[in-house]
Amino acid sequence: MNFPSELKYTKDHEWVSISGNEATIGITDFAQRELGDIVYVDINSVGTEVSKEEVFGTIEAVKTVSDLYMPVTGTILAVNDDLNNSPELVNSDPYGNGWIIKITISNDSELEGLLSADDYKTLVGA
Repeated sequence: MNFPSELKYTKDHEWVSISGNEATIGITDFAQRELGDIVYVDINSVGTEVSKEEVFGTIEAVKTVSDLYMPVTGTILAVNDDLNNSPELVNSDPYGNGWIIKITISNDSELEGLLSADDYKTLVGA
């Protein structure tokens, strides 16, 4: 499994790439493996503000549907439209082309609650 050290992680298996006051969010390699083949991703609208730990969408695999939780409070700037026709990108490239949303971070202090790669590895027993 892959745990890029430059990313931050949540206990709910989302990853966060931070650039200034913007962040890109997706699900981890561990999460996509646990879910199996991703067949659909349903995300809240661009422009919607979502609070930390609120559901911002769902991800559907062949046998299950899982909620996606916002790692930090923010406004959704972009949704990865490529996932509409190719949801399997989440499986094949979870940290690259399989990103899910981009947000403007509303509260920088919430970033302190995110996990490092090493902490996340410990969480999932890797």
